[in-house]
Amino acid sequence: MDAYELITRNAAEVVTEEELAELADDPDGKHAYVGYEPSGVLHIGHMLTATKLIDLQKAGFDVTVLLADVHAYLNDKGTFAEIRETADRMQEQFIAYGLDESQTEFVLGSTFQLDEAYTLDLHAAELETTLSRATRAMAEIARGDHAKVSQMVYPLMQALDIEYLDVDLAVGGLDQRKVHMLARETLPELEYDVRPALHTPIIADLDSGVGKMASSSGVTISMEDSENDIEAKINDAYCPPTADPDPDGDGNERENPVLQLFRYHVFPRVETVVVERPEEYGGELEYDDYETLEADLEAGELHPMDAKSALAAELNALIEPGRQQLNA
Repeated sequence: MDAYELITRNAAEVVTEEELAELADDPDGKHAYVGYEPSGVLHIGHMLTATKLIDLQKAGFDVTVLLADVHAYLNDKGTFAEIRETADRMQEQFIAYGLDESQTEFVLGSTFQLDEAYTLDLHAAELETTLSRATRAMAEIARGDHAKVSQMVYPLMQALDIEYLDVDLAVGGLDQRKVHMLARETLPELEYDVRPALHTPIIADLDSGVGKMASSSGVTISMEDSENDIEAKINDAYCPPTADPDPDGDGNERENPVLQLFRYHVFPRVETVVVERPEEYGGELEYDDYETLEADLEAGELHPMDAKSALAAELNALIEPGRQQLNA
């Protein structure tokens, strides 16, 4: 697998392919970044982008993880003292999950976002941005009548972070697309260069396959979960025998979250997935790639419950180092 294939595998979108291809020609020493609010333990959303950061490190990139304490404060996630304590714990969890510590720099947003130069650039960006444009960009942060002015400033800060961290590539979930598009519009107005962005997919709701698996609502998977917790959640997960489930008559587009977790979390991290089955049900199965596992589920060679059992075992193995860190 060449550098471009490794960098872009399982990406939902690259903006733009030409810009990223240029980085892939000489990735050694290039810098990618992703930002996270320090607002709890690592969950499946953090882990998905962290898996992509591991790919980037293997390709030669250095990685900057922004522990966005100011953003978390603006989003009403606690006092600065509480947020920074959470940031310290999250840093340890990312290393436990598999980021190469020698290629990873953790940066608190407050180390540069409170400086005069940043503040003046933020005000300049505010002058260039209409209320409607800012509202669209903050759609994933807050919705409805309860949105606050602080949350409207939030995406403009994300755009500026790309410049002030001096990175070559911005990484985020597909829900960060509007922010990265805002950055591409705003940074040139401030006479700064645009950078390419890579967006990871959104894992569907575990119970229904509709919408987004989110830690704020519904069922999610995190490093706080015990082995029994993960087994129970995966056993109850929506998993029809297909990668492309039809809507159930309600017009909702559905995904198979069990297959998504195999594709985006497990196979990028392990060489072989073993499905243990009694001999009377066909015996053990081994999969060296996601496509074969998906095809067997579609063909009826792999029962959904056997797929779930294997997935729970693999997720537990990936999460165990972080679980140990939390319990230390």
